Amino acid sequence: MPSFAVIPETEFNLLMQQIRACRLCAQALPLPPKPILQAHPAARILIAGQAPGLKAHTLGRPFDDPSGDRLRQWLGVDRTQFYDEHLFAIVPMGFCFPGSHTSEGKKRGDKAPRPECAQTWHERLLAALPNIELTLVLGQYAIDYHLGGGAGVKGKLSVGQAVANWQAYWPEKMVLPHPSPRNNLWLKRHPQFETELLPKLRARIAALLER
Repeated sequence: MPSFAVIPETEFNLLMQQIRACRLCAQALPLPPKPILQAHPAARILIAGQAPGLKAHTLGRPFDDPSGDRLRQWLGVDRTQFYDEHLFAIVPMGFCFPGSHTSEGKKRGDKAPRPECAQTWHERLLAALPNIELTLVLGQYAIDYHLGGGAGVKGKLSVGQAVANWQAYWPEKMVLPHPSPRNNLWLKRHPQFETELLPKLRARIAALLER
């Protein structure tokens, strides 16, 4: 059996209770606060995304949509593995649905993650996940935090640059474009992502999950 660094379970559970009860930015959200995340001290892989969408808010679970189906295909895992908190931690930059931009009554994408989450919770929560060996960084805000200077510090890397420079962070981190269908054009313009990076990523994840 693999050996894990552990923190007291009561301490971790208290932290998660505090996060799930957080109401710091309630007045700025379009819907009542509902932090959506998944974490356990034994998790070996961290998915650092942007913020839950409306469907995740409604269902109470991250990536339970076509974007999640594509992400699981990229990672080479099934739903049971993906939603096992002992394997995968899912910690977005913002824990609650931030609302959507609209133009002429039409949805134009979700708003940026609320900054209060990273400023208040991320350092404590990430410190409580001592067994993370691979961090998957999705999106610009996660890049700025995990590859930049931390909360509130704007990074210099674009998604394309970070993906192109993947070897600089490997094997501890890998940047992924968001798996949304809206990024189909990006994927078409960067075929090496699926032909070169994904096979290495799947092999690394398979090795971590087999231990």
